[in-house]
Amino acid sequence: MEADLFLHTDVGTFATGAPQTPTRRSPGDGPGDGLDETSESKKKKTAKVIVTNPALDLENYIVNYSGRTKIERLLLIGDRCPPLAIDALTAALSDLRATLDFNKYVAVHAKLNAALQLAGKPEVPLDHAWVENAKRVYKEKLDKLERELKDYKTNLIKESIRMGYNDLGDHYYAGGDLVNTLKSYQRTKDYCTFPKHLLDMNLSVAEVSLELGNFAHVTTYIIKCENSIEAADNKVILSAKLKCISGLVNLDSRKFKLAAKDFLDVDFALGPHFSKVISPNDIATYGGLCALATFDRSELKRKVIDNANFRQYLELEPQIRELLHGFYQSKYALCLKLMSELKNNLYLDLWFNGHVDEIYRDIRRRAQVQYFRPFESVDLNKMAAAFDTPVAALETELAALIASKDINARIDSHNKILRVRTADQRSTIFEKSLSMGTLYQTQVRHTLLRMKLVCADVLVKDPHRDRSDRNGDHRLRQAPSFSGMRGSAADSAIDNDDLMAVDA
Repeated sequence: MEADLFLHTDVGTFATGAPQTPTRRSPGDGPGDGLDETSESKKKKTAKVIVTNPALDLENYIVNYSGRTKIERLLLIGDRCPPLAIDALTAALSDLRATLDFNKYVAVHAKLNAALQLAGKPEVPLDHAWVENAKRVYKEKLDKLERELKDYKTNLIKESIRMGYNDLGDHYYAGGDLVNTLKSYQRTKDYCTFPKHLLDMNLSVAEVSLELGNFAHVTTYIIKCENSIEAADNKVILSAKLKCISGLVNLDSRKFKLAAKDFLDVDFALGPHFSKVISPNDIATYGGLCALATFDRSELKRKVIDNANFRQYLELEPQIRELLHGFYQSKYALCLKLMSELKNNLYLDLWFNGHVDEIYRDIRRRAQVQYFRPFESVDLNKMAAAFDTPVAALETELAALIASKDINARIDSHNKILRVRTADQRSTIFEKSLSMGTLYQTQVRHTLLRMKLVCADVLVKDPHRDRSDRNGDHRLRQAPSFSGMRGSAADSAIDNDDLMAVDA
């Protein structure tokens, strides 16, 4: 069953540079007030798809993630997949109990009860004791950390101040307050005494900015991390993390080819070390589909299929591996079938859901171009069978490809044949000969004009040369040579005589 589609707009604000002092919350404020910026700050209009027939094993899927990304993925599934909503929201509620984000806990509980009510099931009571305890613990620890930080500043102990800001940032993060988390991490910059400290700060800021959707900020800090990568304890793992973050930024910017290259370069040694952002299965899926949408046949073979490192990722996603090989072997009906099976799951992916239709469209267009390329003419009935598409719909797609100049062909609608548009070689040569003759005629006319001007002494003399002549500095002058037909020899002769001809 096809997923239902309707437009949904996420609106919010980007996180910006940090001010000089922390934003102090009043006792009544909750830690999760900045929490919705994860989705709202992206300021993008995206197509929200409701999946009514999922092919997702929720338990096996979500075990690949940890931290906030696990909760956000569960909430996305709960919002967009009614059949899995209750299970997803229940799991998210359970994971939130491991945090101090009581505002988020209350909001998710309300969503869960709404889903239960819609399904005709009894509602779950809110755990008020946990909420009150989380509020108390959050406030007490926040006050304690701020007092300690104030003491560190009084004593001017740089390392203690740095650690104090880090602890404060970690506490804000546990409460879901990403804005203050970002500010706290950024303030450690002035207190970093070693390159390793600066590297840790840059990576933390990049990760939080990624969650906030501030992708321009992310790019800046990725570059800073790359410039100080020598300070890392494990350069391979850090480099792989940076490639993942860069790939997600390029994916969001719809720079699919750059995203593909980033994901293809992620070392398999990363494993589950970055589960708070992305899983190895995601790397295989994102890298494979972006490559299919943007790589030509030779690139696909060289950079993906023959890539020993990326093959290890593809082992985790057999459908993506089969899709890549099927596309390379021109088994387009198989490719389209596999893509159809994957589509609903991709609509439920945290990072990929807004790009599914565009990437699928690019893959299909590239497949049609690749199918037609070896032939001078193609039977549309056979091509329609290969793509499992009605002939009429295929004609419309091919007309769009011709209009965009992706293929140089004409459609014979009567005979249902697609033919290569071949240029008339005889007419082409004749037009080229006429053009060359016209150019030659113009050059000869200009050369003859210059010769007549010189013979008639219609010249402008160089005043500097006249002065030297009056001082007795006379030299023999060569007569101009007009052996060249482009006028360059005549110009050279006149220049050597320090004279300029007036060209009409």
